[in-house]
Amino acid sequence: MTPPAGPTPLPHGFRIQLAPDTVQLADGMWFGGSPARVMRLTRAGRKAWRQLAEGGAVTSAAAGALARRLTDTGMAHPCPPESAAVSPDVTVVIPVHDRTELLDRCLAALDGRHPVVVVDDGSQDPGAVAAVVRRHGATLVRRPVNGGPAAARSTGLEHVTSELVAFLDSDCVPVPGWIEALAWHFADPLVAAVAPRVTALAPDGWAGRYTRASCSLDLGEQPARVAPRTRVSHVPTAALLARRTALLEVARDGAVFDPAMRVGEDVDLIWRLHERGGRIRYDPSVRIGHREPVTWRALLTRRMRYGTSAAPLALRHPTSVPPLVLHAWPAVTVGALLARRPVVAAAAFGMANLTMLRTLRQADVPTDGVPRAMAVAVQQTWLGTGRYATQFAAPALIALMAPGGRRRWGRRAAVASLLLGPGVAAWAARRPALDPVRFTLGTLADDIAYGTGVWIGCLTHGTGIPLRPVLTWRPLRIDPTTGEQRS
Repeated sequence: MTPPAGPTPLPHGFRIQLAPDTVQLADGMWFGGSPARVMRLTRAGRKAWRQLAEGGAVTSAAAGALARRLTDTGMAHPCPPESAAVSPDVTVVIPVHDRTELLDRCLAALDGRHPVVVVDDGSQDPGAVAAVVRRHGATLVRRPVNGGPAAARSTGLEHVTSELVAFLDSDCVPVPGWIEALAWHFADPLVAAVAPRVTALAPDGWAGRYTRASCSLDLGEQPARVAPRTRVSHVPTAALLARRTALLEVARDGAVFDPAMRVGEDVDLIWRLHERGGRIRYDPSVRIGHREPVTWRALLTRRMRYGTSAAPLALRHPTSVPPLVLHAWPAVTVGALLARRPVVAAAAFGMANLTMLRTLRQADVPTDGVPRAMAVAVQQTWLGTGRYATQFAAPALIALMAPGGRRRWGRRAAVASLLLGPGVAAWAARRPALDPVRFTLGTLADDIAYGTGVWIGCLTHGTGIPLRPVLTWRPLRIDPTTGEQRS
């Protein structure tokens, strides 16, 4: 999708809904989005806001421009015009490599409203795949040699002429009308793709309950604009509705999906669409079930495979995959706490507050709640550091837990907080149908498996980019053109 020459307003008829974490600081001043920022409205912007705030649809260029800015920053989400509820021109593409039973269930769950192209990616029993496809009236395209999901999806796309294409994995169970429920997003000409929420289908048992609570494909219940280094940085193509022309515009050497990538090819595609100027939306109001591994061995093997994608993604998008982003003063505070230097930690926390207070006052932004916000920043830094250390240095952390005298209890407690903190915090936030001990142990195994995959990918591709944390000091900045301020 070619980037527009200037800001393109959200089309007439669209409405917006503020995100739950967007708050009004003062008249014409809002805080929220991802990354978090402060937006100060001009006089014209306030007039446009009054129209949008009353639930009105976009009817002017000013209102459309404000709506676009709010939805682009994640401070609000678009709502469809009634005229967008039309029957879309869509072809469904399903790649498959054997797994005929799952393919049969997937095709049976489709409502038959749209043509389906099944790409047999070099199955060992092509006759069985052909029989399932024939029974459901779909079109079969066979690849003689297995090339992986990327190659299979690109092959399927060659047989599509419709305006939209719906990618669906054979282990998904779609709900009736899922395409129509997502297609309204394309009333916005900048939207290149939209993804539903992918939820785990797994049996009871430790592994099954854990993956239902912490499925890596499940991106949560809040809608979002998808972009690197935001709350939702990517979406999977396990279920994805996309504009065909936008896909063709980002093709490399004739292939929409990079055939060199066996894993992470969907993330690469989403980021190329973003770099081209396309908008990618995540709409969790539509849910697609995805059959998950039923054993810990299968689950952790898959997580390790996912980890191997970090290195090739980093080589293609070096600024989009930092494993950890640390802000200076919260990072110093956490480091001092881990080193059991409470005076240094208190001083660093005080500097974090003073620096933020000064920055906000200079920008004429209300300063209420700064200490609480800094406390949350320290907590998130602690948890992020713990997950990073567990993923990439678990053996070293475990070695530091070894007994060695009474004076080392503090060190062991600090290390234990890094290892166990992320899992315990996630359990407390989600309250899954699994006790905290087994959930936390599952989180540890999950993180270690993923980190192992990252190490393997880095060694294979000769890069350390996915292992490098980013230390940043980003004070509030004001855009002199838009008046927008980023924290």
